[in-house]
Amino acid sequence: MDNYNSRDAADSIIVGRNPVIEALKSDAQLDTIYINGSGGSLNLIKKLAKEKGVVVKEAQDKKLSQLANGASHQGVAAVGACAEYATVEDILQVSADKGTKPFIIICDEIEDPHNLGAIIRTAETSGADGIIIPKRRSASLNSTVFKTSAGAASYVPVARVSNLAACIDMLKENGVWIYGTDASGSDYSETDLTGAAALVIGSEGFGISKLIAKKCDFMIKLPMMGKITSLNASVAAGIFMYEALRQRRIADR
Repeated sequence: MDNYNSRDAADSIIVGRNPVIEALKSDAQLDTIYINGSGGSLNLIKKLAKEKGVVVKEAQDKKLSQLANGASHQGVAAVGACAEYATVEDILQVSADKGTKPFIIICDEIEDPHNLGAIIRTAETSGADGIIIPKRRSASLNSTVFKTSAGAASYVPVARVSNLAACIDMLKENGVWIYGTDASGSDYSETDLTGAAALVIGSEGFGISKLIAKKCDFMIKLPMMGKITSLNASVAAGIFMYEALRQRRIADR
């Protein structure tokens, strides 16, 4: 269990109480643990998962049976992560090592793994330092994200935080300006994105949450010329990222 690589972890589902406990003890790259029930060894699993920072979700027996594919799950199944999660400090260190200003993507409750995977892929190609996602109400580094990212999840640091608002405060303390993306904002092409910047991409259906919107220093938007007034989250994120890249390349000339 010690030599997890990105592809092994992406395809790994561990079922049964003792196997999950051993996986937790061995520091295997686990993304999410699904549990049905409590007491005894299930409580131990919850305790170990909390200590390791692994998300635990209550699940119905039907969900566990699907994950176990017919094997005896004993009320628990763990899904491996396709890559090891980074810390926010790790992401800030990327730009420090390069001698560039931070360029970070914050995903505010992006729940579709295909969207998150596509955002990670574009973040890698546009030179972003890393991505930050919340632990709850968000897609995570599972096999779908890995495949949709075309392997970029192995190269782009992804930090998963318990409190996104507090994380933004920490970024501000490190000199990073926060740019929300919303229809109420200023034209994206007329906004200076050359400094230390974090782009906040809102959820597919509801956009940026009110709390996170209040934390943003600026709001920027894309022009909408047709009858449809919104874009897929990953498509919009790609446009914003490449505008930031365009501006930064011009500024570096």
